Amino acid sequence: MGETGHVDSTDIAVTTETLQRSPNAFEPLKIPLFRDRWVASTVSSLGTWMQDTAGTWLMTVLTTSPLLIALMQTAASLPVLFLGLLAGATADIYERRRLLIFWQCWMLASVAVLAVLTFVGVITPVTLLLFTFLLNIGSAMNNPAWQAIVPELVPHDEIPNAVTLNAASNNIARALGPALGGLMIAAYAVPHRGAAWVFALNSASFAGVIWILWRWKRQPIFQSALPAERIAGSVRSGLRYLRYAPDLQGPLIRAFTFTFFVSSVWSLLALVAKRDMHQGAMGYGILNGCLGVGAVVGATTLAWIRQRVDADTLLLATGVYYVATMVVLALVPLPWVAIVALLGAGFAWTTTMSTLNVSVQLSVPAWVYARALGVYLMAFQGGLALGSALWGAVAERTSTKTSLICAAVGLAMSLPLTRRIHILKGMLPDLTPYRWKRPLPGFATAADPDEGPVRISVDYRVTAEDYAAFTRAVRGLEGVRLRGGAVRWGIYRDAADPEHLNETFIMESWLDFLRSRERMTLADQAIREQVNALHRGTESPKITYQVWAGSYADGEGASRGG
Repeated sequence: MGETGHVDSTDIAVTTETLQRSPNAFEPLKIPLFRDRWVASTVSSLGTWMQDTAGTWLMTVLTTSPLLIALMQTAASLPVLFLGLLAGATADIYERRRLLIFWQCWMLASVAVLAVLTFVGVITPVTLLLFTFLLNIGSAMNNPAWQAIVPELVPHDEIPNAVTLNAASNNIARALGPALGGLMIAAYAVPHRGAAWVFALNSASFAGVIWILWRWKRQPIFQSALPAERIAGSVRSGLRYLRYAPDLQGPLIRAFTFTFFVSSVWSLLALVAKRDMHQGAMGYGILNGCLGVGAVVGATTLAWIRQRVDADTLLLATGVYYVATMVVLALVPLPWVAIVALLGAGFAWTTTMSTLNVSVQLSVPAWVYARALGVYLMAFQGGLALGSALWGAVAERTSTKTSLICAAVGLAMSLPLTRRIHILKGMLPDLTPYRWKRPLPGFATAADPDEGPVRISVDYRVTAEDYAAFTRAVRGLEGVRLRGGAVRWGIYRDAADPEHLNETFIMESWLDFLRSRERMTLADQAIREQVNALHRGTESPKITYQVWAGSYADGEGASRGG
């Protein structure tokens, strides 16, 4: 089933004031469906974080190589780098509930096999990395659809609080999971046995999510009367939208930059705990859990903080704090100092990630929602994957201290550059779909949806005094056309008649043009109206639609007017 179409026209435009006026971050939990999903997700995340700690510590038992240990974070993040956009494309064009059930079953099965292999004692570093990678293929394909169903569960103005609560769910699990995972390993004389039980429990934790999804009677908020896009076309349209959407590009750049440097903390913490602080599995679990405790505090207070601090200042403060945290972990290897630093680091982490996630979700229309989240996850996890590999390699050749200091210096140098990329600043676009008041153009013969390319030509009359204003306004329309699916756009002035200007854009097929009409938002329509207001003809701008003549078998090319 296709996932594109219309949403309720009662949706409202979102400004930064929308993010600030609701201090009650728990409001979405009053909605039963969201609450059930949230509880099941928290239990599943608890198992995931127990496995993260158990798996990483098991790797320190299996090998002494800092690179192999750091590659556990890379194996967890790399699938998203490769599959994030594909996952978003499938979530936008297929039925999300079925996709989620399939990938939850995939994760359940992959962890169950890993548990069996660990129980029988045949686990190796390569096997552990392989099954961590397989598990996170499921996570990569699951996450865009999982995040994209949020607007189906809560009112539009509650999306920021719902995103924050989802972060809180993960961070509650992060606070408890590492300590529980470390405790289970410490409870057994043989680490393999404790790790195997953690893997088995994590496998079982997916069952609750599958049950909630199975019972869910989904009502999509965005559904199309047109045929669903093919996977390749969906990926291309997602990339095209990203290319011409500066509001989306900013959060992606900041997410990648931040996670690339901060990944040193996640990938090297086990080594810091074992080698520098001389802690066991339980000590590592407590240190890892401190990140989660701080993150929970951040998630529960973020709505209050948003009322007082703008997003750009928040992101600068969290970046500065992480620079300090990496320096402390490198130079002061004392457990109690690390605990204090990591509590604040968890707070800074969830503040950064929630702010960037909200920025993405409020910057894109529903038709490309999951694809945008997929690309965001690619940037986020790509930074973690590539950064973890780099900082692990540096630690392999030098020391964890040197690696952490290098990451801190790199993050400090990036802050003045990323500071120029503004997040959630000013009025956000009204992404409610525009309801067309004029019918589709009529033709003498029925148009084949697959015919193309299609050229749409719009003629304007613009006076000399309005020319400068028109050219500025029409450049905004360029982004509208290209984000909606146009592969080429241009504006031309008639050399013989300077007041006659022609806008031309090309669609790959007639069906793509029909989709572009569905994708028009109220913000896009406002730009069209601004351009049309500068047209001085006696009638509305004349629009013609022309289909590539080579698409006719008999060679009888034609021009179709509308």
